Amino acid sequence: MTERVNHLISNSTNENLDEHQLIADVRKDPKKFGLLYKKYANPVYRYIFTRTVNKQIAEDITSQTFLSALESFSKFRQDGNFGSWLFTIARNKVNDHFRFSKPVAPIHEAELIADGSDALAHSIQSDQAKIVQSLIKELTEDEQELLRLRFIAELSFSNIARLLHKSEDAVKKSTYRLLARLQSQVEVKNE
Repeated sequence: MTERVNHLISNSTNENLDEHQLIADVRKDPKKFGLLYKKYANPVYRYIFTRTVNKQIAEDITSQTFLSALESFSKFRQDGNFGSWLFTIARNKVNDHFRFSKPVAPIHEAELIADGSDALAHSIQSDQAKIVQSLIKELTEDEQELLRLRFIAELSFSNIARLLHKSEDAVKKSTYRLLARLQSQVEVKNE
């Protein structure tokens, strides 16, 4: 078990070192910003798409997010976390979009169903997804946002904590409590 923990810590440290080096490289040569784009484009797009549920709007806001990040890259603190900073920009862009538009879209069934060709399994997954979707619709916007950041954008607890201006421990506890609550509600609905 200790080896596994050391491996996870080592990978996390290497990832942070690689990102810090990449950021230093971009500061020297802004043309290398494309490497940061390649690393973050899919998670940012997925996050934005779950908020907008519109491919074109999600693509536009993703582009705006990266353009803003590139234009204000000199303001990014070297000791900061780029992912958190980028998702803050994305979140603000989506909020700007909805300021004059309809409310935030809920997480949809299509995002919850796993790929599979087995009709029975798909049907069961679809039924479960409908239950989960209905429960997620009942969550507060903050709770939905927490799920989006953790499972759609695939951000770490520490990045979510920075983004939401909360402690990492508070984010973990909120996430685990929320998942436990959803699980118990799903079990009740399945009875």
